Amino acid sequence: MTSIITNNNAIAALNTLRSISSSMSETQGRISSGLKVQAASDNAAYWSIATTMRSDNSALGAVQDAIGLAAAKTDTAYTGLEASIEVVSEIKKKLVAAREPGVDKDKINKELTELKSQLSSISQSSSFNGENWLYNDTTTAPATKTMVGSFVRAANGNVAIKTIDYDTTKSMLIDTKTQANGLLTKGYAVIQGTGTTVNATYFLIDANGTATNTGTEIVLTSATSDLNVEGMVSAVDKMLKDMTDAAATLGATNARLDSQKEFVTDLRNVITTGVGRLVDADMNEESTRLKALQTQQQLGIQALAIANSNADNILSLFR
Repeated sequence: MTSIITNNNAIAALNTLRSISSSMSETQGRISSGLKVQAASDNAAYWSIATTMRSDNSALGAVQDAIGLAAAKTDTAYTGLEASIEVVSEIKKKLVAAREPGVDKDKINKELTELKSQLSSISQSSSFNGENWLYNDTTTAPATKTMVGSFVRAANGNVAIKTIDYDTTKSMLIDTKTQANGLLTKGYAVIQGTGTTVNATYFLIDANGTATNTGTEIVLTSATSDLNVEGMVSAVDKMLKDMTDAAATLGATNARLDSQKEFVTDLRNVITTGVGRLVDADMNEESTRLKALQTQQQLGIQALAIANSNADNILSLFR
């Protein structure tokens, strides 16, 4: 039946054209944004996962920055400690030279004084962002420093911040308040002579702390005996051992931070790629679909025009 009130063909063509226009709008949105899932209405599951992972990726970015800051602190402390080891090794060499018969010990002591001043300067300068792991001039004792290492999301959805710790008591060289806390200011008990019992204690730098050490500062005079010089060499050798251990620990910590930073960088890239697989639009596919929809739209317009022309055919019957 042909009706001038209800044009079923035109209605069908119009519905098809509306569907094509809707699909075109969706495809054009994907092309302009580059995303096939822009909102929860597009795909609630993928949108939820992508939103959570983007948030975690941002947190990992903060972790990456924190690791960089921690690495800078360990680098600074290690550089200062390495330089201090070289100076203490030089002091050890000077003390060994002082053991030579007939040497002018007063002149050697002047060199020791300059080397000690250099050690103090290195220790005070090894500071980054207000933190110094080699020099302490406060009443607060050296403590363990906690550095952000990673951001973890467990299978149950709970999140946690993992940390990397470093005990600064291992690397503290000078403590001006409590000298026993510094490797260069605390006393080292040694055995002088051929005995087997500790009979002397030496420290390298007198920081004039409120809690002083029992023992003798490593200072040479013309009256310093060969026995005492040998005891000083033994004490300095123990200092070097402790400083070397501290430098090794700092180096291992720094290597761990570098490794963790590299891992976090790779992890962020993997997460970004994974999220992209869920929500990114395939531009080749979308451009092909858009071309097809444009063709369908043209055909739909022609179909609608044909359906609307039926009314003209009916009018011709009344002429």
